[in-house]
Amino acid sequence: MANSPSGDSMLDRLVRILDAFDAHNPQLTVSALSRRADIPKATMYRLLDELVSHDLLARDNTGQVRLGLRLWELANRSAATYDLRTAALPFMEDINQLLGQNTQLSVLHQDEVLIIERLSRPGSVVNQANVAGRMPVHRTSMGMALLAFSRPEIIRGFLERHRELMTAAHPDFHAEIAEIRRIGFASLDGFIDSETTGVAAPILDEAGYQVAVISVVVPRDSGALQPAALALRTAARGIARALHIRDS
Repeated sequence: MANSPSGDSMLDRLVRILDAFDAHNPQLTVSALSRRADIPKATMYRLLDELVSHDLLARDNTGQVRLGLRLWELANRSAATYDLRTAALPFMEDINQLLGQNTQLSVLHQDEVLIIERLSRPGSVVNQANVAGRMPVHRTSMGMALLAFSRPEIIRGFLERHRELMTAAHPDFHAEIAEIRRIGFASLDGFIDSETTGVAAPILDEAGYQVAVISVVVPRDSGALQPAALALRTAARGIARALHIRDS
């Protein structure tokens, strides 16, 4: 693959362009996209024409650029994500109805929590999770449940890369994840919003390691924590069975 005069490949530049978009920046001007992707504007215009022609990016009549529908189409062909979402959705719908709160399905990816499905609920509490959005491991029940039920080498690697951050947020980290494993779910009060509690239960493989988590956010001190945890753990086991994973 050809390199640019700066030494980066076309693939490097493509990844930086796509990474420039996030939940807070779903649309960008060409100038902003050029700056965020660290690509000269003249080069960006040329690449943009090619990406738009393939529907990987889209440009409206005001010049704003956004991700193209073909990316959504390609992403939804992912077998692993498709199977997981298909298995989880009936259980997520039950949780959504039972608890009356937004319900999320997420995985651990590149040291962050990646939301792969969310069911919204009118009147639910504040919830910052968005489909295809990323959230920090150390500030979410989703992240702590995913980490607690990860393989030992994944936990060690994560701590090596983020030790200072985790020590500040979770000074008793090892005791905390041991408790999460013991009770089968994670909960965090007020880490994202002071008035809410996040609750997450892992979906486990045959060896007892996480493949994903299902979670909700409930009002803090509302008495909903234990019912939510019980419902989520039941749903997580059902999803595992739907994925043809044996009960551990």
